[in-house]
Amino acid sequence: MSTRRRNFLGGAVGLPAFLTALAGGSAAAAVPKRDLLAELKVRPFINAAGTYTTHSGSLMRPEVMETINYASQYFVEVDELHDAVGKRIAELVGSQAAMVTAGAASALTLGTAGVLTGTDRQKVNQIPDLTGMKNEVIVQKSHRFPYDHAIRNTGVKMVEVTTRAELERAVNEKTAMLFFLNYANKHGEIKDAEFVEIGKKVGIPTFNDCAADVHPVENVSKWIKMGFDLVCFSGGKALMAPQSSGLLLGRADLIAGARANNSPTSATIGRGMKVNKEEMLGILVALESFLSRDHEKEWQAWERRANVIIAAANSVPGVKAEMYLPEIFNRWPHIRVSWDEAKNGIARADVVRKLRAGEPSIFILSNDHGLDLGAITLRPGEERIVARRLKQELQAV
Repeated sequence: MSTRRRNFLGGAVGLPAFLTALAGGSAAAAVPKRDLLAELKVRPFINAAGTYTTHSGSLMRPEVMETINYASQYFVEVDELHDAVGKRIAELVGSQAAMVTAGAASALTLGTAGVLTGTDRQKVNQIPDLTGMKNEVIVQKSHRFPYDHAIRNTGVKMVEVTTRAELERAVNEKTAMLFFLNYANKHGEIKDAEFVEIGKKVGIPTFNDCAADVHPVENVSKWIKMGFDLVCFSGGKALMAPQSSGLLLGRADLIAGARANNSPTSATIGRGMKVNKEEMLGILVALESFLSRDHEKEWQAWERRANVIIAAANSVPGVKAEMYLPEIFNRWPHIRVSWDEAKNGIARADVVRKLRAGEPSIFILSNDHGLDLGAITLRPGEERIVARRLKQELQAV
């Protein structure tokens, strides 16, 4: 482990006291002997695309599953565990406070609600009716995206701006929050650090959605250190935690407000966003694992798998395969495979369909640039299967 990583972790990667039973080999729940997917006629696939929610996100790591099995054997007070896990996560990432949410979209709703209501019980019960309350969230036009529906669930109005001058003019007595979409950073005129600076200047909380942006590992703390008042991450992507989990980090008062709007408290906008004890402990251990493992070694393994697929695709005349790295979102090795469809007589959509329908079933994506594959969700050895099947389909003229 590098000195930089040791400093980042500060030696705080051991299991918390209430999980020490894991190290001693506590009894785990029995693994079902039934092939339930076959019974239900649901066909699993090799995921050569990435950590997309619609396709099951990522696979949980063994230590996460051990934790879930451990947690399933005990009753606890949910709020007490929320407090303890939130404190531990905040320590790990260098945040004032933290909480586990039911995914990143849940964090958007709860974080916004916390800004609107604080811990005022009357306001908590009132939303999404914002009568007498602040009700506007300012966002750059280029940062609008489908998931901001989770913000609008609270009843707020999204106010779009383009320039810094427009943003500062838009701030008024109704402004509750400034929202920033991290993966759109290069698209907006106002970049992340300047966005934080404006928020501090006008005294309005800033919220950065970093759902799929945990790589490189320093990103887990980057935007909190930059000064954003709230930051959220998805648990079911690169953290390899339960897919229905997420993290909300930030100012202690805003996290307290988000908690006030969340389950298990009744009459809240977040009552249906329940997070169970297994998910709380599961994402905590997933985060500890993420912060402590050898990311350079892991990255090299992803590149090796990607190169196996690239070599197979490039062996087909007229096909070009190359590795690329997204700038922010899902920042891990990806593969782009392209060819002249008219000249080769093979449509990208047909390759995608045949891989999914074949044996074994393989899921990949396509876009305007060609086929798009991701290495992070491939288990060891699956890259050879994907390489063989992809080559077969590309040659099937």
